[in-house]
Amino acid sequence: MASKMVHLLCLLLILLLSTLIIACSNLVLCHSVVKSLPGFEGPLPFELETGYVGVDESKDVQLFYYFVKSESNPKEDPLLLWLTGGPGCSAFSAFIYEIGPLYFVVKQREGNFPTLVLNPNSWTKVSSILFVDLPVGTGFSYGTLASKSTNLQSCDQAYEFLKKGPYFLSNPIYVGRDSYISITLLSAFVVVLKWFQGYLLGNPLTTPNDSNYAIPFAHGTGLISNELYESLQRSCQGEYFNIDPSNAQCLQDYQAYSRINAYRLSHFWLNDESPRSAPHSKGTSDFGSIEEWIRCDYELPYTTTIMDSFQYHVNLSTKGYKSLIYSGDHGMIVPFLGTQAWISALNYSIVDDWHSWRVQGQVAG
Repeated sequence: MASKMVHLLCLLLILLLSTLIIACSNLVLCHSVVKSLPGFEGPLPFELETGYVGVDESKDVQLFYYFVKSESNPKEDPLLLWLTGGPGCSAFSAFIYEIGPLYFVVKQREGNFPTLVLNPNSWTKVSSILFVDLPVGTGFSYGTLASKSTNLQSCDQAYEFLKKGPYFLSNPIYVGRDSYISITLLSAFVVVLKWFQGYLLGNPLTTPNDSNYAIPFAHGTGLISNELYESLQRSCQGEYFNIDPSNAQCLQDYQAYSRINAYRLSHFWLNDESPRSAPHSKGTSDFGSIEEWIRCDYELPYTTTIMDSFQYHVNLSTKGYKSLIYSGDHGMIVPFLGTQAWISALNYSIVDDWHSWRVQGQVAG
């Protein structure tokens, strides 16, 4: 019951955010400043803006964003453009569960309203962040023309968003993303932004081989038995995600492995498809009505045109851009084993030995 209450009330929060947006038909940029949110006591102690940016000449593609100004020095602090993976997962996940200024504290007693509290570790303490729903059809973003979205189109739209969207292009700019082939969205536009400093990628899918490390990771963490792991190795011969349909034993073993739920517990309540009204929107979209908010819409008509982004890392590092590649120790969709493998393939010199690092005296990684 408590989890259902959390689910319902979070969707009410999303609805409130959406109702604060001005109707955006035929506009390049429209926005509203959000002063308060249900579940949070008093006015917000940071500046939050939500809105739409039209990213094509006819303004048929409207990208939805959550913008939080730096709580330190927004005129000089870096600007981070954050795009959540998938493709098709809303940036709201990062805003409320990962790097944003708020998160939920859920009281377990039935009927209690979930409380929003400040995130003391929010990245907005030191930077302004633009959380953008991309590609088209993700979250509240929408398009009115019948067209498919591709890697390169998303690159162009992200670049247009930065040019037309809100604020601080004179500040140092970083781009961040997690999961799905993160680097491809950087390739088309970062090199033309003279303020661009670098990029941050979490559990980034980089090469087609990365996902094959999920099964060794699951075995190493005790999620599957030795017997199943050994059978998978024999029957699939190390190729777990392009399985030959005639390989019955591999298919059977992989189905047994697939019973593991790979998503983080904190995101369960956002995975349901729950219909919501969106009063700021007019009409419907060929990508699906935004009246139905879905955390991760994997049915988007999205075409992957770049399958391997390894060379982008090589090119950008050669040009001197900074990068931070990090992995969650429980991330199984793109596990750290795959990330380690392609980083090793860069064949760069090691300037510091593998070691733990600490925060306030405690080992953090």
